[in-house]
Amino acid sequence: MSVITIERKVLEKNDQIANELRTKFKSKGMFVINLLSSPGSGKTSLIERTVEHFKDKLNISVIVGDVQTDNDAKRIGKLNIPVVQIITNGSCHLEAQLVRDAYKNIESEVADVLIIENVGNLVCPAGYDLGENKKVVVISTTEGDDKPLKYPAMFRNSSAMIINKTDLIPYVDSSLDEIKKNALSINSTLEVFDISCKNSKGIEQWCNWLESQIHK
Repeated sequence: MSVITIERKVLEKNDQIANELRTKFKSKGMFVINLLSSPGSGKTSLIERTVEHFKDKLNISVIVGDVQTDNDAKRIGKLNIPVVQIITNGSCHLEAQLVRDAYKNIESEVADVLIIENVGNLVCPAGYDLGENKKVVVISTTEGDDKPLKYPAMFRNSSAMIINKTDLIPYVDSSLDEIKKNALSINSTLEVFDISCKNSKGIEQWCNWLESQIHK
């Protein structure tokens, strides 16, 4: 019983900070995405393609969460956009407090969109509000068809699902139709996008949806 009580208090505090962040982000007219996936699904590549697509059209800032290293932040930094790295030193998810502290480093930058690249994990991040407008989950074709069934909370809490690495479909034992069926059985309202960050196929459709959400 004490463990449950402690967990509830942690989440309540997180939600309080997340709501404060949401109010701040809204006051700045900024649309915020919490980008989630297992390790290696292609979150950083997706951010790169998204920034490239909106070049000279939207101002995008990024907060990157990783257990160790600032490799992803360095990659994104080459796009000449505001980026700040959070290293969790072992923690499997970002919390609102970490995002609040990190955002102070780029708060003065003008941004239409803030992308929070969460730690690669399909379990813990699902339950933590970071003040975002939308959670977006990325799954790759190399992970198999049943990821949504194994980690239902992540797909239930997300507004959109991106199936990345579609260029590898001929070489892996995976089915786009099966992935979609499994995900939609968990959350029938999911927006689904088939993309390949390798050849940019499907990036325009994803970016069109993102832009439509920004201007709602």
